[in-house]
Amino acid sequence: MNIAFISHADCGRHDTGWNHPEHVGRLRAITRALGRDWELMLRVEHREGRHATAEELALAHDPPYIASVRTMAAQGGGRCDADTVASDGSWDAAAAGVGSVLDGIDLAVAEGRRSFCAVRPPGHHALRDHAMGFCLFGNVAIGAHYARVRHGLGRVLIADWDVHHGNGTQALVQDTEDIRFVSMHQWPWYPGTGAADDRGPKESIWNVPMAGGLRAAAYVDAFLGAVDAATANWTPDLVLLSAGFDSLNGDPLGGFTLEMADVDTLTRAMVDRAVAWCGGRLVSALEGGYAPDRVGEASVVHMRALEA
Repeated sequence: MNIAFISHADCGRHDTGWNHPEHVGRLRAITRALGRDWELMLRVEHREGRHATAEELALAHDPPYIASVRTMAAQGGGRCDADTVASDGSWDAAAAGVGSVLDGIDLAVAEGRRSFCAVRPPGHHALRDHAMGFCLFGNVAIGAHYARVRHGLGRVLIADWDVHHGNGTQALVQDTEDIRFVSMHQWPWYPGTGAADDRGPKESIWNVPMAGGLRAAAYVDAFLGAVDAATANWTPDLVLLSAGFDSLNGDPLGGFTLEMADVDTLTRAMVDRAVAWCGGRLVSALEGGYAPDRVGEASVVHMRALEA
């Protein structure tokens, strides 16, 4: 399958400072790695995403908060919380990140094609009314609501293998019964949420807290087991992946032990399931990953497996 690689130049305009772990070098590492794989680079469709509208952002966020991000950027930026900063380009970057994911969903619905969205800032910690954990808007959570509202898809599965709990994604989707969320994450770790018994008000959340330093197969088995539990007698119309490559061995902000072969295994397993469930409709979006060269390598492995 010819997959799409979706990004936007404006994602590089989110300037977090020279010593912040979430910086533009993460995206540059992906394009470098893709450039070294000529066969893949020639096969994938390179698409520039669009900017999400304020109305689309409001599918998951409060309008006053959306306006505050835009105002902060227009005024030159500032600090949103202890970990999260904005610059004069952050509104355009965040809107482009969300819009790229929405474009991927449009492509999945129209053509049944899969895509990888290389976007920043990441999104899975962003809450309805404030930024958190490097994240301004909930890229994937907004996408899930968009798929239901814009395309009439009834059931959406979000699966998140970032090393940190996707607390923002959970908060933004847990009141919608037919969006199910699976998060595997290191425990105890930032942000301190995601206990196994936290199933959400609709029992639509599958949290998989894991200790750091386990053998890689333990994480693969736990993640796929949770995905299968979440979809027992429930067939998704769309699969969204929060691809956090901070789950790789050696990431400075995590303690998981996944290697490139495990990225391949996880991706292929999710593609196989998406093919069986919904004609292969799957959209992946970059979340964390703070060793840029490893993020680049993993992204190429991930895209190759998305072609399966």
